[in-house]
Amino acid sequence: MNYAAIKKNDIANGPGVRVSLFVSGCRHHCRSCFNREAWDFAYGRPFTQETADEILEALAPSYVAGLSFLGGEPLEPENQAPLLSLARQFRERCPGKTLWCYTGFTFETDLMSGSVGNPNTLRELLSLIDVLVDGKFVEELKDAGLIFRGSSNQNIIDVPKSLKAGHMVLLEGVWRRTMGSGDIEEI
Repeated sequence: MNYAAIKKNDIANGPGVRVSLFVSGCRHHCRSCFNREAWDFAYGRPFTQETADEILEALAPSYVAGLSFLGGEPLEPENQAPLLSLARQFRERCPGKTLWCYTGFTFETDLMSGSVGNPNTLRELLSLIDVLVDGKFVEELKDAGLIFRGSSNQNIIDVPKSLKAGHMVLLEGVWRRTMGSGDIEEI
């Protein structure tokens, strides 16, 4: 797996200050994608254990709320095993911090069916994720007032509750940026 970028003080891709890993490789090719260069699986740098160590080190400060996986597409089959390894290390070294993942795949249709990559790898990876933002970015459904997602078709999913229930359970407390003031309100 290659990665496009690591952002160590990200406040846009989940609540609080986060460390965000942008992986390379995506077959969705959403129109108006903000990260087209990361569609190429060869883009960026190789992801190594040294890269994982750098990310885990950046997660150490108490003010960092957690880790976010973005892309490219984190759940492409080629990216699942390396991210599973990182997620396991994250869970061991960062108790109490959250793991968010952004994917163009849909939770119920693509991921719960096990049709994306190795079903066992995917199942374990999902079991380590707290929140999944699913669905392709759809330009016609873009809404600048949304927070933590780009278009209104995307869901913010409570993964542990969803896995227990066997169907998608949305995260309680979905937020929207109040236009004009920049404040955040719950909707």
